Amino acid sequence: MEWEHHLRFSLRRSPHSIRAYIATAHRLVTFLGQHRGEIIDKAALHTLNLAEMRAYLAERRQSGLANNSASREISAIRAFLTFAGVDPLPALKGPRLKKGVPRPLSPQDAVSLAKEVSEDAAQPWIEARDLALLLLLYGSGLRIGEALSLKGNQFPFGAILRVTGKRSKTRLVPLLEKVRAALEHYVQLCPFPLAAETPFFFGAKGGPLSADVIRRNVRKARYQLGFDNKVTPHALRHSFASHLLGRGADLRSLQELLGHASLSSTQIYTAVDAARLLDVYRAAHPRAEREP
Repeated sequence: MEWEHHLRFSLRRSPHSIRAYIATAHRLVTFLGQHRGEIIDKAALHTLNLAEMRAYLAERRQSGLANNSASREISAIRAFLTFAGVDPLPALKGPRLKKGVPRPLSPQDAVSLAKEVSEDAAQPWIEARDLALLLLLYGSGLRIGEALSLKGNQFPFGAILRVTGKRSKTRLVPLLEKVRAALEHYVQLCPFPLAAETPFFFGAKGGPLSADVIRRNVRKARYQLGFDNKVTPHALRHSFASHLLGRGADLRSLQELLGHASLSSTQIYTAVDAARLLDVYRAAHPRAEREP
């Protein structure tokens, strides 16, 4: 399918995004076919109007589509119509989104989470694996997908790690000595040999480790530790960014370390730092309880 090929090789979307974009295109074409009572081809897409776009989105909202999902749906439709050569695009505006501020874990809680997950492992090498992986997410600010994309031939690691992020962009991130030591300990215990074609992080049966396994383990650990249900593997990346900003890192440097395409994605952490300071103020100031 040309649309899938375009997403994969021209736009370099992730497998998850490719599935979502293809599903959106299929829903739109199906809706238009039912709405117009005709077969929808590329020429028909060029006659798509704003009223039809609004009717499609209204139907999707009636099925329970939330604001964030509706915004992504519109983005996927615009990409699909652009690929089909539709110009100009129907000027449909997405819903207003309220930006959430990620709440970071404290350094102690980040390490406690990693230890709680690892100590629940069935085998010593899996314990070492989980500890190394979660410390890597927190110590270097990686997305879980980036960590799991590491290959066996990248080991041994130095003080700097080359990571492949979204849209196949590479960046360099620091590797703390304690994190490197945890990674080396995992390799010593791992029963599967590392090679160019193997993942660095193995699953229990020797295949690639699934992100869902780690997410499930983190859910269990956060319950045992009494942490908020927003504590996920990605929260460790938020914590990395927030702690660096709190210690004086500038936004441009943080943008490079996180692999953000635009500075606006990084600026959310200025709100995180302000929220942290407000929490400290409310806890410590004798008259803070009267503040709105």
